[in-house]
Amino acid sequence: MYEWSGLITVQRPVRPSIVALEDELGLGKQAKTLSKGQAEATIAYLSTTRYPERNRLIFLLSAKAGLRAKEIAHLTWRMVCDAAGQIGHAIHLSDTASKGKSGRIIPMHADVRAALIAYRRTLDKGSGDYVISTERSRYTSPQAIVNMFQRWYRHLGFVGCSSHSGRRTFITGAARKISTVGGSIRDVQALAGHSNLRTTQRYIEESADAQRKVVQQL
Repeated sequence: MYEWSGLITVQRPVRPSIVALEDELGLGKQAKTLSKGQAEATIAYLSTTRYPERNRLIFLLSAKAGLRAKEIAHLTWRMVCDAAGQIGHAIHLSDTASKGKSGRIIPMHADVRAALIAYRRTLDKGSGDYVISTERSRYTSPQAIVNMFQRWYRHLGFVGCSSHSGRRTFITGAARKISTVGGSIRDVQALAGHSNLRTTQRYIEESADAQRKVVQQL
């Protein structure tokens, strides 16, 4: 923004609004969900990056476990390992690693478990308590996770995608399939860690094709 101050043009920095920041985090304007092809393209691209095992795990924790950026950054090995110290079959996410009191137990997808095992093999024994680390630190921040997703999706040309895209994809997919295994939208709410069912419903992307099919069956 430029303002005249006498004969001098003064440039004042424009501070981003809260809405703009929320959009960057995928909280204001809803982040787009990922198609199967986009998810596969992301996995393929991440295999070419400097830290393929770590980056693949970060993506899968979002798309196959529905974790928020904060939850990915604060996930510890204790939350993913069993009593014997081996990678378990569920993520025991504590409230301290989550948002408010949205800690929960998430059954571990086979791809997530395989990615955890593969990534763990790349680490030194004294790598620290946190699952996701960086070259400079034994832990990372939620903002760093947000930035990673932003960088990856920009490289792939995925417009409207953010760190929330994988989470929205996970919740939408679970909502569409939960009735086929005898569950309900309440189970999706529990997996997402939402205190309010309406929040879960807002995450679910509508399907025009499904709407057409259900109408034909009435």
